[in-house]
Amino acid sequence: MAQSKDVTLARKRALEHLTQGLLATGVFLFIISGAINVLALTGSFYMLQIYDRALTSGSIPTLAALSALAIALYLFQGGFDVIRLQVLVRLGARLDARIGPLAHSVAIDMPRFGFSVPESLERGRDVDTVRGFLAGQGPSAFFDLPWIPLYLAFIYLLHPWLGAMTIAGAFVLALLTLVSEVLTRNLNGASRAAALHRNTIADSNARNADVVKAMGFSGAAVRRFSLANAEHLELQTRTSDISGTFGAFSRVLRMLLQSALLGLGAYLTIKGELSSGAIIACSVASARALAPVDTAIGNWKGFVGARAAFQRLRETVAAFASASQPIDLPAPAASLTVEKLTVAAPGSGHVILSDVSFEVRAGQAVGIIGPSAGGKTTLSRAITGIWPALRGAIRLDGAELSQWRPDMLGQQIGYMPQDVSLLDASVEENIARLEAEPDARKIVEATRAAGVHEMIVRLPDGYKTQLGAQGLSLSAGQRQRIGLARALYGNPFLVVLDEPNSNLDAEGDAALQGAIESVRRRGGVAIVIAHRPSALAAVDLIGVVQAGKLVAFGPRDQILAALNRPVAQTSVQQASDLGASMRVPA
Repeated sequence: MAQSKDVTLARKRALEHLTQGLLATGVFLFIISGAINVLALTGSFYMLQIYDRALTSGSIPTLAALSALAIALYLFQGGFDVIRLQVLVRLGARLDARIGPLAHSVAIDMPRFGFSVPESLERGRDVDTVRGFLAGQGPSAFFDLPWIPLYLAFIYLLHPWLGAMTIAGAFVLALLTLVSEVLTRNLNGASRAAALHRNTIADSNARNADVVKAMGFSGAAVRRFSLANAEHLELQTRTSDISGTFGAFSRVLRMLLQSALLGLGAYLTIKGELSSGAIIACSVASARALAPVDTAIGNWKGFVGARAAFQRLRETVAAFASASQPIDLPAPAASLTVEKLTVAAPGSGHVILSDVSFEVRAGQAVGIIGPSAGGKTTLSRAITGIWPALRGAIRLDGAELSQWRPDMLGQQIGYMPQDVSLLDASVEENIARLEAEPDARKIVEATRAAGVHEMIVRLPDGYKTQLGAQGLSLSAGQRQRIGLARALYGNPFLVVLDEPNSNLDAEGDAALQGAIESVRRRGGVAIVIAHRPSALAAVDLIGVVQAGKLVAFGPRDQILAALNRPVAQTSVQQASDLGASMRVPA
């Protein structure tokens, strides 16, 4: 609970700092917008002076002086416009630079908590949405809106009736904007949810393209996508219809209002209450007064999207970013302890593993066996910190995983999942975990330990070979051995291997056994999730996980001796059946 409060407090402070920076920039932009809008009255004053002074006097010098002054003021207005645009573009870039990496870090974290890949990547798109809106015309219109009273006052000074008509028109346009917001608010949320659902289906189909193609149900997959896409399109169409309709009405109303102002101005001129120059000045000022409203309505969808995206970024940062920076603990060298560990599946909350406790000392290796869906992979994900513990603790040398800085903890953990997916990078970068300056000696040491060095040097560019998306240019066995080398890189204290020999041949099995033995010799801890008995040859302890419980834990020979068979002839299922007869140490 205390840690949760620290997380919230630290994140609130960071968000407050960011908000203060945005407010300071907003104040500057507000002042710049004031200068722009004051200078935008140049056209109205110019027309007023031309018709009421230069034409009546017939003075060419007066006309030239007024024109020169107007040109200078227009140039100043254009300069301030450029400054405002550049500030907004840089504000978006600054926001992206600060929040983008954190949003991507959150996107990497989100699948651990049960979110789909499209939902996770949505955080990165949220950053793009906010940055794109700031670089567009929308923000300029919103900064101009507070200055509309300036134009209304100018028009009112020309004649109260003209001012009243303009105020009424601005009120109706604002009302249209409000109604559009109310009608589209729920539709925008539903449209985004439908888009995420559609993207999730598309991502699933792409990830399973081989199976879909081989077994001929691509048509069914496309139909499923089409249904989700149709729902998204229907919602998006309804939203666009509403916003487009109100946008069209606002444009028509704006043109109607300008014509009405000209007509009213002509009437007042005929009555002798207004000059001809004031008619033109009123037309120019009213157009400028209503332009921000019209532009805001046209960009309202983008504004709503950017507002929602920014709010999601704030909530995401507050929910997922770490609170305080832990101190640098010394590298673990003594033990791994699991204390009454209970783990639930992210998203569903279904408890998969319950009350698991054991301890492994430096130099030991544990083989985790048991039937499928018993909780073995869940245990490996919890031990490496991928899935959070619902209850209990995982400790390295007595310190919980949360007490370690993530980057420091990662250096002490080597992990190879069941499905090895390599990064779209070179072999060297994959093995060195994308280190900026990888140690070539450590890379070769890891590949030799995994028995994959000779295979790598035979690749077209050796260690520099680009693997492409998910490393699909390599066979499953090659990917598994490169994944093993990555897990061994830097001699981490804890090495967790989930079914490491599922795609290995006899040579790969031998290399795997040698790698496990080398971890033990250097004083590390190895956890091996096994289905094939050959992976148990190098371990000295065995744990049996069944139905989410650790039902047996002890020396390998003791468990296997109960079956009276050597390691090579012992099936994992037979070993798992010992759960009822072996006691788990407290």
